[in-house]
Formats: sequence, structure tokens, C-alpha cells
Amino acid sequence: MADDKTKTDSRDRDRVAGDEEYEVGYFANKLGLSIPQVRELIAKHGNDRATLEAEAKRLGVR
Repeated sequence: MADDKTKTDSRDRDRVAGDEEYEVGYFANKLGLSIPQVRELIAKHGNDRATLEAEAKRLGVR
């Protein structure tokens, strides 16, 4: 199900929606990763933003 872009509160800002191309792309760009790398991190560690950022740092990215 696609995100409802009319809902602009912060209910799920602590999560990365792995099925939303724009969110994965933004996250990849922010951390200097490729989209496949982000998808792999999501598959391995879940979609919690803080966990994904920590794992990306462990990989030596920004």
C-alpha cells in the first residue's frame, strides 16, 4: 500500500519504508549507499531508521 502523502505528521519517521522507492532513494543518497545496499540492510536489520544508520556507519559510510 502506498504512503498517503496528505498525512504529514511524524507517525513513522523512525522507519524506512522499504517498498517506497523515494524513501529508499533518499536514505541511500543521505548515507552514500546504493539502493541495493539499502534494500539489503533493510532485509537484514529491519526498517528502523536508527538501526540502519548505525549499520551503515559500521560499513564505513559517512
